[in-house]
Amino acid sequence: MSVAVLERITIEPNTSATACVIWLHGLGDSGAGFAPVVPVLGLPDDHSIRFIFPHAPEQAVTINQGYVMRSWYDIKSMDLHNRADMPGVLESEQLVIALIQEQIDVGIPADKIVLAGFSQGGVMSLFSGLRYPQTLAGIMALSCYLPTADELPAQLSEANKQTSILQHHGEQDDVVPLFAGKMANELLNRADYQTEWKTYAMGHSVLPHQLQDIGKWLVSRLI
Repeated sequence: MSVAVLERITIEPNTSATACVIWLHGLGDSGAGFAPVVPVLGLPDDHSIRFIFPHAPEQAVTINQGYVMRSWYDIKSMDLHNRADMPGVLESEQLVIALIQEQIDVGIPADKIVLAGFSQGGVMSLFSGLRYPQTLAGIMALSCYLPTADELPAQLSEANKQTSILQHHGEQDDVVPLFAGKMANELLNRADYQTEWKTYAMGHSVLPHQLQDIGKWLVSRLI
């Protein structure tokens, strides 16, 4: 079965790319939603990180009255145990794997690739990263949850057991409640994953000083 090639926004560094961040957007957004953050990260001028902001496929979303929008999977309800459409999650996981493989094919090894995402995109980065069979440079999961709710996904890969996992969440998040992010963090910690958890005084969003914190973490993983 062939996997679709996703449209995306790609931001190249000033020098030849030796590392890559694949950053997945949230429900109803597109790659354009996060592409402007790159200058705010505070990276060195001579960094060699390629940023890829893919656009999710368009599909009907149940909780939004079936309206068609960019979405990594259908959201069936606000109940954490029945929120994510798992067949859709698995389909999008294949799209994420294809994005990683594209970078490997052009010479960037998996251990120089960070898989990042916000909200629904964070769900995909966390789920896909935990199951990915090669060691990644890092996994970034912003304002999100595990699609498997109160248990870790099946078929976890030992390759990323020691990979740095950055989890951020807004203390006033009314879209993905703080407890949902904390539940994922506690599950990972109990399984001895290498997590870094931080909350911010915000809703379902990102803040400039948070992006600078992310930039420092990216430097530690990729430069």
